Amino acid sequence: MTKIEGLNEYQHCALETWISHSNDRGYNIIYPTLGLCGESGEVAEKIKKLLRDHGGFLDDEQKHSIALELGDVFWYLSTLAYELGFSLQEIAEMNYEKLQSRKKRNKIHGDGDNR
Repeated sequence: MTKIEGLNEYQHCALETWISHSNDRGYNIIYPTLGLCGESGEVAEKIKKLLRDHGGFLDDEQKHSIALELGDVFWYLSTLAYELGFSLQEIAEMNYEKLQSRKKRNKIHGDGDNR
């Protein structure tokens, strides 16, 4: 198994397989956004079938299968972040700051982006 050191190194590796269509207006953000939604749906589908067909029991094979789908989610997240001009490290740091701010203001629970 290949050893990857950190979020940005993974993003760099993921981009080795990203086919950019820079001449197609919007394609570079639309395609990975739709892929992110689709792959997230595949994760949800596996969990749904786990509940339906296995009574919620999660074995090692199912964990591995879900992990592979999460990898696809991560790939699309990486390419979308890149196309928006962000590294994965920056995305992680922004998210951490947002969550810490919510925690500090006791706004972890609730609705809305700007709480």
